Amino acid sequence: MKAKLLLFLCLLVPGLVWSQQKPAPKKAPAATAKFDPKQRLKNLSDEQLLDLVQRQTFRYFWDFGHPVSGMARERSNVAYEYGNEVVTTGGTGFGIMAIIVAAERKWIPREEAAARIFKIVKFLEKSDSFHGVFPHWLNGATGKVIRFSQKDDGGDLVETSFLFEGLICARQYFTGESKTEKDLRNHILWMWEGVEWNWHTQGGQSVLYWHWSPNNGWSMNHQIHGWNECLITYVLAASSPKYAIDKKVYDQGWATGDYFKNGKEFYKIKLPLGFDYGGPLFFSHYTFLGLDPRGLKDQYADYWQQNQAHTRINYAYCVDNPKKYKGYGPNSWGLTASDSYQGYAAHSPTEDLGVISPTAALSAMPYAPKESMAAMKHFYNDLGDKIWSEYGFVDGFSEHHNWYAKSHLAIDQGPIVGMIENHRTGLLWKLFMSSTDVQRGLTKLGFESPQIKK
Repeated sequence: MKAKLLLFLCLLVPGLVWSQQKPAPKKAPAATAKFDPKQRLKNLSDEQLLDLVQRQTFRYFWDFGHPVSGMARERSNVAYEYGNEVVTTGGTGFGIMAIIVAAERKWIPREEAAARIFKIVKFLEKSDSFHGVFPHWLNGATGKVIRFSQKDDGGDLVETSFLFEGLICARQYFTGESKTEKDLRNHILWMWEGVEWNWHTQGGQSVLYWHWSPNNGWSMNHQIHGWNECLITYVLAASSPKYAIDKKVYDQGWATGDYFKNGKEFYKIKLPLGFDYGGPLFFSHYTFLGLDPRGLKDQYADYWQQNQAHTRINYAYCVDNPKKYKGYGPNSWGLTASDSYQGYAAHSPTEDLGVISPTAALSAMPYAPKESMAAMKHFYNDLGDKIWSEYGFVDGFSEHHNWYAKSHLAIDQGPIVGMIENHRTGLLWKLFMSSTDVQRGLTKLGFESPQIKK
């Protein structure tokens, strides 16, 4: 998200880490201190392990969700001198998708899943928003903005797009006739119709702006250019029933910039779009939790080819391991933004600190199933004593530096559940793509997809 992309741009100069990271964050009170990873189940089949990893990771959103709002907490440990009240908008969208998976797999009753998501929606309706756009962070008890950075105290369009990616899936999934499901659909629709996406063109420019604040206006001045995790923002902005953008905003805003088109080869793999070597792997996860890349094409790329190439380059780099880090190899790979021994860092082949982020390989399951499964088995069977927890795998680890995170982040846990499910059943892809609004927006922007009804 914003922190990850801005961080990655800063980290094009190797060796830098995020200046906002505070040393030695205090550990949040944990009700799960008795969890013993050494007691985990052994000798699981592939299907059993997939089930376990998804279900355990889902607990981050279900068991650890904020008790008042139901929203996803930013992280499992206290950092940035904030307390346990910080909930995250985009991570909540990913969490909603995880709850849908849990309902479909009957880990929780469907009615409880609908009730939890409705609780989140009702809380959001009363929370701070700006032209219908939600901030990056909220206080999970009061709904008031928690400032993300000095001037970032207003609407965050990218975080809002991740939230609505999940809410649209929920609206398509909960189609029952119970009062809760009908109310949930209606309230999601009202919130969806109220997001003023075109407001973020800053007076009709042909580009979307990331932030607007009632206190600081447009002063952050951050235009959303590709290639990164923000394709979903333009897709939803074009899909809006009341405040849609025109195609020229997509063509002249998103599909521009120094890091949009690539076309070069890395490890003999052609990369259509993005940074050299692809950048952090979350670029291929966040948008595509809902947006189905299979057969998705426009004038700029085939997005299945893009995401598969990005993944294969990341894998090949880790196998090649030019910096000779301990622990890298065919069964231990995956570089993306996560916690590290130096703080929060946007790990990628061009910013490699020796840290493997489990979400990178696991959320790549649709694109590299054999390689992702090998990584999952290694993480669980061989390293589980150190990195398996009550909420699935920890956020990152480095065998080279003998460092193993204790933390979990919503934006890293959510894609594990959702992307594994998309690999297994395509559930979230089918739901999101079944929205008539989404289909209209994709058609407006010039996309082709087998799931777009003619």
